[in-house]
Parts: sequence; structure tokens; C-alpha cells
Amino acid sequence: WQWILQNDSLGKLESTLTLYFAISYRSGGIWVSASSLSCQYSLKSFQDSFQDFFQDIFLYKTKLQFYVKMTDMETKPAVVCVFCGSVPGNSPVHMETARALAEEFHKHNVQLVYGGGTTGLMGEVARTLVSLSGPKAVHGIIPRALVKVATVSGMREHKEGQTSAEGTGKAAERVIDAADANGIPESEYGLTTIVPDMHTRKRMMAEKVLEGGPGSGFVSLAGGFGTIEEVMEMTTWNQLGIHKVAVVLLNINGYWDGLLAWVRNAVKEGYISSSNGEILAEAKEVSEVWPKLVAYQVSNGRMQLNWGEE
Repeated sequence: WQWILQNDSLGKLESTLTLYFAISYRSGGIWVSASSLSCQYSLKSFQDSFQDFFQDIFLYKTKLQFYVKMTDMETKPAVVCVFCGSVPGNSPVHMETARALAEEFHKHNVQLVYGGGTTGLMGEVARTLVSLSGPKAVHGIIPRALVKVATVSGMREHKEGQTSAEGTGKAAERVIDAADANGIPESEYGLTTIVPDMHTRKRMMAEKVLEGGPGSGFVSLAGGFGTIEEVMEMTTWNQLGIHKVAVVLLNINGYWDGLLAWVRNAVKEGYISSSNGEILAEAKEVSEVWPKLVAYQVSNGRMQLNWGEE
């Protein structure tokens, strides 16, 4: 049978839910199968009054209210890691895209994890989301070697060197003006964690994503060598079975056409299976990103490996 539980939010971790469920009597008590939660709740307290319980339902049409503890997956927001350059690039469309992506994240209550920079696309997406959702919605993770708590002269050098660094890769992009103790004002860019090395940074970003709720994943805006390296590592981790969330290229103005063409050619030449060729998803508009994250289906060509606690 199917019934509806009364929705009466308590504003706590424990709350009533509105959902359809099936009631059955099994060894150990009455079981409620809630398909929308993909789990079962044992109602052993009703075991001794089984007949009275069903009489209440069928004769008196009693409304059932079960207070169920919300699972982590139900209460946690999505966490999305964004890879991108820390320079604005030559076309203003990329900075506009960074702002639009932050607005989309705010709309869907998405939390951002990113590389911790304050300039270019990185700074723009972080600043915009903080302005909309608050500092707690953004977490930057950056290696200590890439942080420079500048003196007045150091800040001047950063500003003078920013233009010449635009096409050289991500290391030069991560020089940060002094503000808070770690050089990055939380009120503008959210929480910042400084880590010892690049590997720790990527591992921590991935961990934050995997701790998130439905819709968590990785998204890439335009960027240089470092951005491509990050995207391809997360794509490889998906193929190896380390994670099973989406990796989405936001392909504005055809920026990622070359990389996507390479993937297609690798499939054609037999180096990537056709199913794994779909691991790296493409979104041509900002509005396509969230649906791609939520609807992502894992490739059936992924390796089934046991990575333990990796």
C-alpha cells in the first residue's frame, strides 16, 4: 500500500518528510519501505500491536507521522570544485562567465571549492559567490609555496608582473596581496586553507567534493596548463573508479573545442573506450552546468578497482 507521511518540518536534523512508502509485516516488526529515500525503517515498537496499528490506518484513517533522521546526503548542499585561470584572459566573456557561474551556484545552493587565488577568473567566481551566498559558501585551497604575503613593495611587484604572467601558467597567478594573516580576506573570498604541496591541494579539493550532496562534481572554466592538468586528473580518477561524479567543461566561445576533439580522436584511435569518452561532459551555456552535474551517469567502462581509503 502507499500512504503519505505528513510534512511538518521541525527546523532540526529530525523532521517529518512527505513521501510515499510501502508497509509490510516481516520478522522483527513492521517495516516501512520508503522508495524515495532508498532505505527502510524498522518500526519494532508496533510489533506487539500489529492488528491495532492497521485498524487505526484502515478504520480511522489516522495520519501517520514518523520523525526520521535526515541523512547526510539529504541535508548537505552540493560541493563543486571549479578549475580555471587566475588571469582574466583577453576576452571579457570569460569573466562574465565566471560571474554567471557563481550566480548559478547561488541559485542552487552550491558550495564552491577552488584553488585559492584572488585574481582573474578564480577571484571573480569566488568574490561573486561570497557576495551572494556569504563566506561560508566558498573554500579556497592553495599550496604554501604559491602564497606570497606581500609587503608594500611586494604588492607593487605583483601588480607590475600580473600582465606579463597572463600566458605563463598557474604558478605566477597565485601571488596574493596581503590582507588577512594568510593574505586572502575571508570576507571577500571565503575560507582559505594553505597546504604543503600541489598533490595535497588536489586531494583535499576532491575530498570536499565527495563529501557534498547530490550534484557535487568538477567544473572547468577557461585556463592554462594547470587547469588542463587538474581537469584531466579528475577525469582519470573517474575512469579509475576513484570517484563517480561529473567533470564538466564549460565550453564558452569554443575554448575547449581542441581538448574535446582530442578526446574524440583518442576514442577513434582506440586509446579511450567510447563509454569512457563520455566521462568528460561539455556544457556550452552556464545554464547547462547544473543539469549536467545532477543528471550525470557513470560510464560502464570505468575500472572496478579497490582504492581503500585513498
